Amino acid sequence: MKRKYTWIRLFGTLLVLFVVDLANGQSVYHPKIDNDLWRALNEKGQVEAIILMSEQADLSFALNLPTKEEKGQYVFQRLNEIADRTQGAVLQLLQRQKLQAIPLYIVNAIYLPVLDRATALLLAEQKNVAIMMPNPQVFNELPRGEAEQATLRRAGVEWGVAKIQAPQVWALGFTGQGVIIGGQDTGYNWDHPAIANKYRGFKPNEPAAHNYNWYDAISKSSPLNSDTINPCGYRSNVPCDDNSHGTHTMGTMVGDDGQGNQIGVAPNAKWIGCRNMDRGWGAPNTYLSCFQWFLAPTGLDGKGANPKLAPHVINNSWGCPAQEGCNSNNFNLMETAVNNLKKAGIVVVVSAGNAGSQCNTINDVPAEIPSSFSIGATQISDTIASFSSRGGGTWNGKKVLKPEVSAPGVNVRSSIPGGRYASYSGTSMAGPHTVGAVALMISANPRLAGQVDLIESILERTAVPIKSTQKCGGIRGDSIPNTVYGYGRINALAAVKEAMRLTSLPEVSDDKLLMRVYPNPANEQFLIEVADLPSNGSLELFDLTGQLLNRQAIGSGRNQILEVKIGDLPRGMYLYRLQSGGKTGAGKIIKE
Repeated sequence: MKRKYTWIRLFGTLLVLFVVDLANGQSVYHPKIDNDLWRALNEKGQVEAIILMSEQADLSFALNLPTKEEKGQYVFQRLNEIADRTQGAVLQLLQRQKLQAIPLYIVNAIYLPVLDRATALLLAEQKNVAIMMPNPQVFNELPRGEAEQATLRRAGVEWGVAKIQAPQVWALGFTGQGVIIGGQDTGYNWDHPAIANKYRGFKPNEPAAHNYNWYDAISKSSPLNSDTINPCGYRSNVPCDDNSHGTHTMGTMVGDDGQGNQIGVAPNAKWIGCRNMDRGWGAPNTYLSCFQWFLAPTGLDGKGANPKLAPHVINNSWGCPAQEGCNSNNFNLMETAVNNLKKAGIVVVVSAGNAGSQCNTINDVPAEIPSSFSIGATQISDTIASFSSRGGGTWNGKKVLKPEVSAPGVNVRSSIPGGRYASYSGTSMAGPHTVGAVALMISANPRLAGQVDLIESILERTAVPIKSTQKCGGIRGDSIPNTVYGYGRINALAAVKEAMRLTSLPEVSDDKLLMRVYPNPANEQFLIEVADLPSNGSLELFDLTGQLLNRQAIGSGRNQILEVKIGDLPRGMYLYRLQSGGKTGAGKIIKE
C-alpha cells in the first residue's frame, strides 16, 4: 500500500505541473512562490530572487536596553542566531543545485543571483521558506540640477542650513561632534574638499582607512542601464559616486570646506557610506545589503561585522516603487529591515518622494513604511514644494500619517564630484537637513543616542507648524499634523534646546521590579503586569521633558495587572515609573 500511495502522490504532482503548463505559467504551483516571480520564471527561465524565511526574530526586548551599543549588539546577535538556525537546509539545497546563494540576516532571507523554475519548486517544499519573490531592478528618479558651479565656492551659510537655525546651534557649541552619520545612495566622492575630513576613514597625512567606513553593494551593472560601463566599477574598495546624488546629500549633512563655504547642518559629525544604486538603478537586495552593513559595518571583504561601529542615523534618498516592479512582498522585506534598525537604536530618515502634488503620492518604500521617518520638501518661503509627495494613504489597510515633518528641499546648493557644487531640488535634499538636525541633537545630549522614538518625537513637537488647504485621506490640511507638511518644517535650534532639557527623566531600566508592559506601542491604554509589589506605592507617567502627567496610588500584592489610560494623550513617547517598597521599575511607552 505504501508503494501504491507513493505512485499516486507522484502522479498528482505531475498532474499539477501539467495544469500549470496548460495555463502557460499563469497559475502558481505553490503559494510560497510569488505571482510576479512565477510569471517571470515562465517567461525567462531564470531570474534574480529573494527567499524569505518563515521565522523572523522577535526583537522587542531591545526596547528595554538603555544604550545604543547594547541595543545594537543584542539585535545583531539575535538576528544572526535566527538566520544561522533556519537557513541551513535551504543553503544546502542550493549548493546541491550549484546555485550561488548570498545569506542575509537583517531580514532572515537569502538572495539568489539566479533562480530557475525547477529549483523554485523544490524550495517551495522547504518548511522554513515563507515565500520567494522577485528582485526587480528599480529606477530612482534622482533630482535634476537647477544650476551648477564648476569651481565657484560661495562663502557663507546655505539658505536651508540657516532656515532650520543650525548656526544658532553651532553657537551653543554643538556641531555634530561625536555623532556618526550613514548614507546609502549612488556613492560618495569622499575626497571632495567639503566632506573629506568628515569621513570617518580620513587620516591626515596618511592613506584613508576604508574598512568599516565604506561598502559597495553594487557587484554588476543593472541590465536596464543603456550601457555596461560604470565610472566607479563594481565592488569598489574606495568610496566613489557614479551619479553625484550621494555626494550632494552628504554635503548637506556635514559639508564645510573650512573656507567659509558652509553647506552642511552638522559640520563636525563623521560619515560612513554604502553605494546601493548603479547610476540610479537599485534593487531590493542592494538596499537590504546596505541596511545590513549599517547595522554592523564590515571590512571591504564583507567580513568582521561589528555593530559597535554602526551610525546613529541613516539618510535614505531612494525608493522602491510598485510601478518599477516592487510589490507587497518586497515592501514587507523593507519594513522588517527598517524596524530592525530602529530597534538597534538607529534613526532611519527617508525622503518622502517627488510625486506630488496630489494626495496619496507617498506610495513606495521606504517612505511609506509606518516606522520610517519621512521628510517632505519646503521652499525658502516655508511653503511646500509642488513636487513633494503627499500622504493620505494606508499600510496593510491601516491609515498612516505621512510625512512626519518637512525640511528645505528646493534649490539646495551642495557638493558634487570633482570639487564642484550644484543646486538641486527634491525631497532628497530635505532628508539630509533632517539627518543633520538629528546629529546636532545627539551632540547636544549624548544620552539621546539610540533613543529613536524620543528623537523623532522631539523633531515633531519642535517643528514650525504649517497648515495647508489640501485635505488628504480625510485629514484636514489646517490640522497639525497634516498630510502635506506633517508636523511642520524642522527647527534644529528648538529641537536641540528640547534635547538639552532632558536631564530630569526617570531612570529607564526595569531590573528591580519584575514586570511586563504590553502592548507597546499602545493606543488607548497599556498594562503593567507585576510579579510582586511588596508594599503600597505609586505609578507615575511623565512626558519627554520629565514633567509629571499622572500619578496613581497602588496597593501591595502579587501577580497584579495595572491599567494605565493614555487615550487623551497626543501621539508620541512617554515614560512610566513604578515604585513599591523601595523597588523601582521604569521604561518607555509609545502612544500610536
